[in-house]
Amino acid sequence: MKAQSKILFDLFVLCLAQFEYLGYPPGYPEPVEDQYTAPQIPADVPRIQLRLAGEKRKHNEGRLEVLYEGEWGTVCDDDFNIHAAQVVCRELGYSEAVSWAPSAKYGKGDGRIWFDNVHCTGKEKTLAQCESNGIGVSDCKHSEDVGVVCSDKRIPGFRFLSPLNNNVDSLNIQVEDVRIRPILASYRKRIPVTEGYVEVKDGGKWKQICDEEWSPMNTRVICGMFGFPGEKRYNARVYKMFARRRTPSYWDYLVNCTGNEAHLSSCKLGHSLMAKGNSSCGQGIPVVVSCVAGRAFAPTPMAGYRKAFRQEQPLVRLRGGGVVGEGRVEVLKNGEWGTICDDHWNLVSATVVCRELGFGTAKEALSGGQLGQGMGPVHMNEVQCSGFEKSVTECQFNMDKDSEGCSHEEDAGVRCNVPAMGFQQRLRLSGGRNPFEGRVEVLVERNGSLVWGTVCSEGWGTMEAMVVCRQLGLGFASNAFQETWYWPGAVSADAVVMSGVRCAGTEMSLSHCLHHGDHLSCPKGGARHAAGVSCSETAPDLVLNPQVVEQTTYIEDRPMFMLQCAYEENCLASTSSSTPANSYRRLLRFSSQIHNNGQSDFRPKASRDSWVWHDCHRHYHSMEIFTHYDLLSLNGSKVAEGHKASFCLEDSECDEGIEKKYECANFGEQGITVGCWDTYRHDIDCQWVDITDVKPGDYTFQIVINPNYEVAESDYTNNVVKCKSRYDGHRIWMYNCHIGGSIGGETEETFPGLLNNQVTHR
Repeated sequence: MKAQSKILFDLFVLCLAQFEYLGYPPGYPEPVEDQYTAPQIPADVPRIQLRLAGEKRKHNEGRLEVLYEGEWGTVCDDDFNIHAAQVVCRELGYSEAVSWAPSAKYGKGDGRIWFDNVHCTGKEKTLAQCESNGIGVSDCKHSEDVGVVCSDKRIPGFRFLSPLNNNVDSLNIQVEDVRIRPILASYRKRIPVTEGYVEVKDGGKWKQICDEEWSPMNTRVICGMFGFPGEKRYNARVYKMFARRRTPSYWDYLVNCTGNEAHLSSCKLGHSLMAKGNSSCGQGIPVVVSCVAGRAFAPTPMAGYRKAFRQEQPLVRLRGGGVVGEGRVEVLKNGEWGTICDDHWNLVSATVVCRELGFGTAKEALSGGQLGQGMGPVHMNEVQCSGFEKSVTECQFNMDKDSEGCSHEEDAGVRCNVPAMGFQQRLRLSGGRNPFEGRVEVLVERNGSLVWGTVCSEGWGTMEAMVVCRQLGLGFASNAFQETWYWPGAVSADAVVMSGVRCAGTEMSLSHCLHHGDHLSCPKGGARHAAGVSCSETAPDLVLNPQVVEQTTYIEDRPMFMLQCAYEENCLASTSSSTPANSYRRLLRFSSQIHNNGQSDFRPKASRDSWVWHDCHRHYHSMEIFTHYDLLSLNGSKVAEGHKASFCLEDSECDEGIEKKYECANFGEQGITVGCWDTYRHDIDCQWVDITDVKPGDYTFQIVINPNYEVAESDYTNNVVKCKSRYDGHRIWMYNCHIGGSIGGETEETFPGLLNNQVTHR
């Protein structure tokens, strides 16, 4: 009975969550909030204010700065520890500290160094209560300025109280939460919410902001926080009428943003309403913003979402991200895609990228190749943006050092603010051992009611699983399951409510994939045969080295009697079956060097006990088809083909400092470690295309890794290498080899993957 009650309660909470953005109707009591109790600080403790400043990569981190007696200064890193960081973060309204950083990680500050040799227990109410050398007593330099990283989560009921009457306008805004609350009926049912009052949560209560001194720069920051790249005018007269009918509850302060902040917490406090002589807004009304969504999120018919991952600006793109709006930043320069070095990479520059791509401001500027390493050149280094550029390519950067001193280990990335579309509330994983796995259950409307049900597993594969994991914000798919009897979900959700699902892999929601709609067809039924997934925050990313292919290509005429093993494994053209043993086959040979540039090891889908033993070659195949080799005519038709099973996935070589993990000898584990590569030499069996029947001419040579998407990767667009080739009947020339999508003017449509995966991955 208790279990049933809990299920009903969970469903009730989920249903409420869908409509939370609508707020509460007039007269309906707000939910009871946890009340924040302002710390009681003894009178003899110095009054200070804190802020996080400098070259930030998240809004909740930065160089620790202290305001004392009207002057901002810094804190030395000597003896600073996580307990001191804890005091700082709680004083700023964050629930806890994540870490701290010495040696001016966020840049050198200026002015006085107010605290040195700080010793905190972690229980102090303010940094000024911690032991130190004394305020202003320090032998440090600004190269020792300490930085702090706080949790995203704010203290429930936190209220900003300024004990300082002077310099209020130099303080950063510290509130528990911010929202855009739709007011007009025409906006209340829209997703995403783009227009309404700007409200801040302070002291556990939502309050409006007075629009006196409100500027377009403030609107720009608010819209960016909620995932919108632009803003527009609204009908002010309607809102004035609404404000007269219902008395607003105003926050005590005005707001002052410059426009390049990524988050309201980086803006400065404006004047206090109390200081102006009253606590009302005078002739003003509550602040209203009207934001413009990026093309991928515009409220249009569902078909409009299908191209959510197509870049709106052809000079910049994101690669390798697990969720919408995150990825490694790549820019197009001189017709070739390359990366950005993370030197001086910060929130301001990252925000320019996010806005350019139709998202809002940046949540985080990522460094150190955190979202996988790119290939090709490093195009930009030491990027410095003002925050108002239309494209990151307009920002200043060190033109003398495009890539000098930078490797792909320093590739920059971004996590952008995206609009709240409510997709996560329409999908869940049930019955799994952890939140990252389970039977897929979707929320659909049936006979006027919202009901949970399962997805038919017929044809269910990696691409569909990728969309599920992305929709839930769980990263990448690690496995797609067509049976889920071992994950018993809610019996009430056993019925199939979605069938015939076919995804390109780039959709933001499973409902945007092709499916049967109301015309369900699932012979197996749901329950134990329902679709399931397991997700992972990281994924491998295989990339073939195109230069190795170009440099190792040659032709060999090999007698048929030496190709019996290759013939048994279907590595020759079909005409070879009628070839006498003493005749020859002409083979286009080359080497393949396959790198894992992702964030986790590449492992075969099949477990070791299901690997296939091939007696002729005396080895196990962990993947029957690991690569496709094709020779194409200039109009794209196939004139010769080859394929290669994973004879042996192992670490041939690794980057410096990385140890080999996988070795095939003695039935060892197979895979490719992050930062390592597997080399298939030109002189091993099946490392060829049989071109015996090919006529002289110009062709395109194409290699596709993991062609059937058996193993999930963070980026499939770089699994293809294409080369131009010329064959004169005796010799072959291979030139202009490049990774798919690495050359400007090419689109994903020219490569197997996003559009034709419905055929190739079944």
